[in-house]
Amino acid sequence: MQVSARLRVLIVDDDRAQSQFLSAHLMRRSYDVSSALTGDEAIRMFRVFDPALVLLDADARGMEGMETLERLKQIKPDVSVIMTASSGAPEMVFRASKLGADDFMAKPIDLPALDQRMTRLLDGQRMNSDAMQFRDHVRRESDFSMLFGTSPKMEDVKTTIGQVADTNATVLIRGESGTGKEVVARMVFSHSLRSEKPFVKVNCAAIPHELLESELFGYEPGAFTGANRQKLGKFDLAHGGTIFLDEISEMHPALQAKLLHVLQDGGFARLGGKRDIAVDVRVLAATNKQLERAVEEGLFREDLFYRLNVVSIHIPPLRERLDEIPLFLDFFMRKYSEYYAKQPPPFTDYAVSRMMEYGWPGNIRELENLVKRYVIVGNESQIIREISTPKPQVLSTNGTTVPGWEPKGNGHTNLQPALPAAKEDSKLLTPRAVDVESLSLLEIGRRAAMLAEREAIERVLNETRWNRRQAAKILKVSYKALLNKLKIMEECDHATKKS
Repeated sequence: MQVSARLRVLIVDDDRAQSQFLSAHLMRRSYDVSSALTGDEAIRMFRVFDPALVLLDADARGMEGMETLERLKQIKPDVSVIMTASSGAPEMVFRASKLGADDFMAKPIDLPALDQRMTRLLDGQRMNSDAMQFRDHVRRESDFSMLFGTSPKMEDVKTTIGQVADTNATVLIRGESGTGKEVVARMVFSHSLRSEKPFVKVNCAAIPHELLESELFGYEPGAFTGANRQKLGKFDLAHGGTIFLDEISEMHPALQAKLLHVLQDGGFARLGGKRDIAVDVRVLAATNKQLERAVEEGLFREDLFYRLNVVSIHIPPLRERLDEIPLFLDFFMRKYSEYYAKQPPPFTDYAVSRMMEYGWPGNIRELENLVKRYVIVGNESQIIREISTPKPQVLSTNGTTVPGWEPKGNGHTNLQPALPAAKEDSKLLTPRAVDVESLSLLEIGRRAAMLAEREAIERVLNETRWNRRQAAKILKVSYKALLNKLKIMEECDHATKKS
């Protein structure tokens, strides 16, 4: 069966013959196909071609496959990505799913299986608009009922939403990363008088500030080199409806002034434009940072903060709602078992008890990704090891302390000094039990510090969904230094497995 529309597919594979073979097959099925041989070429082509799906070889030359995946998801988080590799090692599948890959296929690729998986991933894009709206409505309602299932704290949030939804008030949604701020924003929208109008989301942190202005407000022909036609911005597209500005704290101060103008006067000028354009848009904003502190530090305009903070909704972190974990597990297991057509056994009581002891620095998003990985890989022990690794307390992006795993009982952790790494200059060590009595106190302290560094990096990577650039910023190290540490970590893990 052929597709009914020319959906765009980008193939990233340094094997030219394999790329041509896949291209020919997909073009016969009426896909619009483009290909890239390296990760760097893929990023450039991705911005121009704007594909609905990417077939990404994990071993592509130039930019490493996993880094390419991370970059693609930063540019367009909702793009579907199928990773391919000559080896289907569980570690590779596990890491790819962490970075946002939707599926994984080992080479040589089985074409009927590829067709089936692409059909599943692109199914929503080929549905007519009425069916799409109905499916999205059902999904949102399911997400809402899950998010507000049993928690008294979330009942307070739900009450506030009910009070503010049918007004035009600007709403500032606050909470740590992964708590469900977008779900709350969509709930406000779906219960508002604008629910039949557009809902437009913009992630202010995912778009470079040099491009964010044209993304929000559009531009006129001749505004800059290469601007050959008029482009409508997100505020144009949201006219009559709602715009959701996620990670509003990351907006550049110069752009904050233009946003303030929209909120005050209901108008804006496109780049290169000579007149203001009136627009009727309700603004919802979200942040995981303390905007009051940003105002004090001169990073965020005080007048804009007060304009956004007409109504404030705070979403509590998952560690304050641990009793809801069984509900979340059931919801995500059903969701991803259906999506991937797999039926792994339910989590054991022991696994659930470990989850109830874990601090969940990545909140509901971390829990969702954990269940997703379990459905794909089907290895409960791997999941338990991930959440049972001792994690030191680290400052979160909003300046508060986010706990990791904290053991119950006598208060002692299973923190152990590490064995020497494969390289003498290794800063990250794989935890292994050793004879503590054979080591000096100085050596024990040095190795414990190395282990703490490793766990801090892993926790921040989980919190940022493996966005390594953002993690480097939080950890206050250079991006290159973080990549070097991760490389050493992998070498140590490999050496440990061999031993």
